Amino acid sequence: MFHRVIIVGNLGRDPEMRYTPSGTPVTNFSVATNRTYTNSQGQQVKETIWFRVSAWGKQAEITSQYLRKGSRVLVEGRLVPDPNTGGPRLWTRQDGTVAASYEVHALTIRFLSSREETEALAQGMGDSAPVDDLPAAEDEIPF
Repeated sequence: MFHRVIIVGNLGRDPEMRYTPSGTPVTNFSVATNRTYTNSQGQQVKETIWFRVSAWGKQAEITSQYLRKGSRVLVEGRLVPDPNTGGPRLWTRQDGTVAASYEVHALTIRFLSSREETEALAQGMGDSAPVDDLPAAEDEIPF
């Protein structure tokens, strides 16, 4: 059996790197993917799905060093199911609605933002880099 998922999106916050007790680097970050479509009533609907991504080893160090909030990435990896549900991790937002987050163990990460865009993001000049409508409600995500 085999599965692989490919996502392309923007980082919702700066990556966070830590080390396991054995000294292996791990970097965690969130990626937002956006889709716009027209529903049956003719209205445009914007849909955002958040993925929690973990990178390990040398890839974790490079990711932590070069990616910033708003950076565009392609992540190829495998979905990690919630041990309790067998699917995405379910949680309750502050407004009481149920939400889900998908966890991905990264096998490949490709940086899609140019070096200039990444440097602008690192210097806090994110307006000069296109970020594809990142949603403002990221503070609702519990990680």
